[in-house]
Amino acid sequence: MTTYIELVGLLIILMLPFLYETSHIFRYYFKFLIYYGIVSFNSIILIPAFLFRPCDVRNLLWASTFCHRISTLIGLRWELRGKEHLEKDQACIIVANHQSSLDILGMFDMWHIMNKCTVVAKRELFYAWPFGLAAWLAGLIFIDRVRGEKARATLNAVNHKIKNQKIKLWVFPEGTRRNTGELHPFKKGAFHMAIDEQIPILPVVFSSYCTFLNDKKKILNAGNIIVTALPPIATEGLTKDDLDGLMERVHWVMSDTFKQSSTEILQRYAAHSLNNKCQTSNSSNTPKLSPVRTPATGVADDFIKHTDTVAGTTTVFDKNDYQDVMVIKKSTTLIH
Repeated sequence: MTTYIELVGLLIILMLPFLYETSHIFRYYFKFLIYYGIVSFNSIILIPAFLFRPCDVRNLLWASTFCHRISTLIGLRWELRGKEHLEKDQACIIVANHQSSLDILGMFDMWHIMNKCTVVAKRELFYAWPFGLAAWLAGLIFIDRVRGEKARATLNAVNHKIKNQKIKLWVFPEGTRRNTGELHPFKKGAFHMAIDEQIPILPVVFSSYCTFLNDKKKILNAGNIIVTALPPIATEGLTKDDLDGLMERVHWVMSDTFKQSSTEILQRYAAHSLNNKCQTSNSSNTPKLSPVRTPATGVADDFIKHTDTVAGTTTVFDKNDYQDVMVIKKSTTLIH
């Protein structure tokens, strides 16, 4: 019986590389299993250490030290711009767009730069133990999104502490994660907090995940993400009457940055796809294809030309990738 179980186990292990390479659905779930599994394992290890200084936001530095390597394991690379804004020793409200739980991996990658930073998270995550318990001991702030008044009371209770201890508070003002290629309307909580304590808003923008992540189709490939920390926006002298204007200003500057950084990622993705095809074509003695971002002629049947009428350029896409790339166009007019 033991031998039979061992043989089955060996067969499953031997099939893993095959399934990983041939099934994007298996690869999607396998990568998320690695992600959540390592975070949970590290939570168990770190909980005893966190007990020595419970609810201290500096505990998150320990967590990020253990967890930031997950990105490398699942093929994600984060490119941070505007580092100088995040490393300032100041209290601020960081507002960021929210596309996936993968955002947390991007935060792990730069937590050592932010130093004293904590996060506003939905209350349900607290009950996802061991992660929830470890997160609470690391100083995360859990709010009840269903009960708006209770959520505001929780945020008000920590607002003064944030200013006095020069803590950065990370908030996802869209509320719910959406990988749709656009920024959605913001909730007011973070902006109320900034005005109440007269501390700056620091926008952080993750470029679109559309080139490597599709939750509906269960696709999670390797990918590059540009993370842009923008200059802080002061709230000194602002009152509640200025709330809507502040939200509109922050939303506009983040949307503009999102479009620019996502366009750059999209162009890199197209260039990489084309270069791979060119190498394959050259090795089989077929004609070399036209480069990306130049007028393309004589493009092979397995490519699609897409003309940017504004920039006056043509981008060549692999036909197999083109449909997923167009998700961005529908939402953001990144491609005209």
